[in-house]
Amino acid sequence: MSLLNNALSGALASQLALSASSQNIANLQTKGYTRQSALLSAAAPSPGSNQAGNGVRVTSLLRFSDNYKTQQLWRTNSELGERSQTQPYLTQLEQVMGDDGSNLSSGVDQFFAALNAVAGVDPTSTPLRQQVVSAGNLLAQRFNSLNNVFTAQLQSVRQQRSAVVDSANASIASIASLNAQIANANATGSNASNLIDARDQAIDSLASQMALEVSDQPDGTRDVSLKTGQALVLGNVAGKLTVTGSAEQLFSLDFAGTSFQLDPAKAGGQLGGLSSYVEDTLKPMQQGVADIAQQIADKVNTQLAKGYAMDGTPGKPMFVFNGGGSADMLAVADGFQTADLAFSGDGTPGDTGNLQKLVAIKSQPISVGTLGTVLISDADTQLVGKLAVESQQNKGAFATAQSMRDQADADWQATSGVNQDEEAVNLVEYQNMYQANMKVMSVANALFDATLAMMG
Repeated sequence: MSLLNNALSGALASQLALSASSQNIANLQTKGYTRQSALLSAAAPSPGSNQAGNGVRVTSLLRFSDNYKTQQLWRTNSELGERSQTQPYLTQLEQVMGDDGSNLSSGVDQFFAALNAVAGVDPTSTPLRQQVVSAGNLLAQRFNSLNNVFTAQLQSVRQQRSAVVDSANASIASIASLNAQIANANATGSNASNLIDARDQAIDSLASQMALEVSDQPDGTRDVSLKTGQALVLGNVAGKLTVTGSAEQLFSLDFAGTSFQLDPAKAGGQLGGLSSYVEDTLKPMQQGVADIAQQIADKVNTQLAKGYAMDGTPGKPMFVFNGGGSADMLAVADGFQTADLAFSGDGTPGDTGNLQKLVAIKSQPISVGTLGTVLISDADTQLVGKLAVESQQNKGAFATAQSMRDQADADWQATSGVNQDEEAVNLVEYQNMYQANMKVMSVANALFDATLAMMG
């Protein structure tokens, strides 16, 4: 009886639609969940039949997803990951290098102020000479403390990049595994929406760690590669990232038996942001500080060698520069005494000829890394200023990246997110549909009973 069959199909279809809405409501707060809906279509009548039709059928469960919006979500997460990882390091350097209690400018000023104090009072005064030696030690400590901050940041970045690689490998393996499950589900006609959601979440997590290119395949799988072209996932085949070395880390990608060398600074995301910070900011900044320390030491030592100590002997080197890779970048020479300060220019203890030239060193030019030629008195200030500009630029880029990510997330939610009000309306409509079809079934049963009674 077509009337009964039509009503039965309508009742079953409404039940499935109600089930989809209930699933949406249940996952109202589930991160990354994509809403679903039953796609209904009218069942055509049999060929040659004059009936209205054979009811309704559920063509499929529709998954509300916009590939462009999903791709945009991943792209913005890469940019956000790159900027967010860099800023804490920049902020720390700004605080250390800008603090009067630890910055180099104050140390340089105090050292030359101690020399000035001797020149203005008595070049033979042991207490004043001791202040010069003490100021030299304090200046060396400032260089060493700042260098230790650089070294600690380098070590922290290395550990963080290793952690990023480990996390990325877990996401890559998960994407490949989910690809295989999704392909099997599609082949058997099963609903793969939950698997697709899990895979998209894994891709989003991976996108925060490195910039990606994602392409859809006919079987429902997604291939994932780096922006630079190297494949990370093809179907159910996963690549693996490796990092070797301690002082200088080397990165590579192993895929299907082939190994590729990677430049982490070009990877984008967290890995690219951390690597770019090391190469473009941290190492140049450390080298700049080392340049200042080395040239101050060379100029002071050279000038002392041209003078005479208290006993009339030629001056001895005051500073020892051990290089930027050493924990003690700069130090006062072992055994250096106040009497070793060669302030006299002619061998007379009270003469200040060489002392005046030592004081003048502060206004002499030196060559500092990316800054070029600058005065000793301005070198640290210009380094700090350059760092501040880079930090502000990154803050601006970070704020922009966060805004773009928020907008991309809002766009994604508008299409794929669950709307509680909309689902409430759907529940009422499909409930009414179910009740109406049950009423039709009741009428069909009544007609069937009446027909039997007439024939009986």
